[in-house]
Amino acid sequence: MFDPRMQKLARNLIRYSCELKKGEKVLIEAFDIPEEMVALLVREAAKVGGVPMVTTKHSKVLRELYKSSKAEGIKLAAEFEKARMEKCDAYIGLRGSFNINEMGDVPPAKMAAYQKHWLKPVHLDVRVPDTKWVILRWPSPSMAQQAKMSTEAFEDFFFNVCNLDYAKMEKAMVPLKRLMDKTDKVHIKAPGTNLRFSIKDIPAIICSGKRNIPDGEVYTAPVRDSVNGTITYNTRSLYMGTEFSDLKFTFKKGKIVKAEGNPSERLQQILDTDEGARFIGEFAIGVNPYVEHAMLDTLFDEKIKGSLHFTPGAAYDEADNGNRSEVHWDLVLIQRADCGGGEIWFDGKLIRKDGLFLPRQLKALNPDKLK
Repeated sequence: MFDPRMQKLARNLIRYSCELKKGEKVLIEAFDIPEEMVALLVREAAKVGGVPMVTTKHSKVLRELYKSSKAEGIKLAAEFEKARMEKCDAYIGLRGSFNINEMGDVPPAKMAAYQKHWLKPVHLDVRVPDTKWVILRWPSPSMAQQAKMSTEAFEDFFFNVCNLDYAKMEKAMVPLKRLMDKTDKVHIKAPGTNLRFSIKDIPAIICSGKRNIPDGEVYTAPVRDSVNGTITYNTRSLYMGTEFSDLKFTFKKGKIVKAEGNPSERLQQILDTDEGARFIGEFAIGVNPYVEHAMLDTLFDEKIKGSLHFTPGAAYDEADNGNRSEVHWDLVLIQRADCGGGEIWFDGKLIRKDGLFLPRQLKALNPDKLK
């Protein structure tokens, strides 16, 4: 069934997020989403003179592929997809999910092989640094269950979040970026959290609908060996098919020296993937006014209003602290008063308390101003 909100979203993805121009090639990769949305994107790309290419994938098939394939097959698939990605100017990834735990029984070694031989060479090494890309989740009954909402209510929430005025958000983010670019010392406080690190000379990057939908964060990275203290995350996380909870990390000279959480064995396996998995590759502040609670979906959870995420694993090229890893695991701490509260300090000045920005130049990022 045609939904006019889908047409608006397709237009925003092509014209705002990707800024697709005449003659540019865009790869539209669709995972378990309605054909109507894919068709609308193809039509919108053609309207601006772009060259659309489409791949459709299905999670049940991918599960079997990951479980059954040997490294040779994974590498061959990556070789083909990498060659195609290298010819693209833009990428739109639309990811639906009939079952969020579809990959839950894929052996960890098989998922690690996928990350190393397919995900990293195609997406982390080519798509992220070399294309105008945007990733989008698609509403489904499975996601509505995660959010503890009816399907209809979740769809309304989804389109409110995804069709937000991101140009307005981008303008409001500029003062925060400027402040972060000038900041050296960061101090994070919250229940079970007392964390200090430096972000000196590492750029702050605005995320306002040009990379992820939903969006709403400004990110940078800590100086790799500057992180000391403890952080306790108060949200659950779904990573590589496994749900994690009660995560708490203790750092010394940048490295996670103690990691607590459930399931403990799988947590240690991820952090032992490589040396960089125990160091932090991203620090970000979330501001999307419509996203309030974690729902086991990273693209939504990392944008929660009044939140931050502190990410073990690889740094992004745009805010590079030198950390390299096959892991990039966005873990979220919500600091609003209803979630226990918390503070962010920059160079000894209180910037955000209980999820609300205090400096006058940053108040446009508070939820009541962004809606």
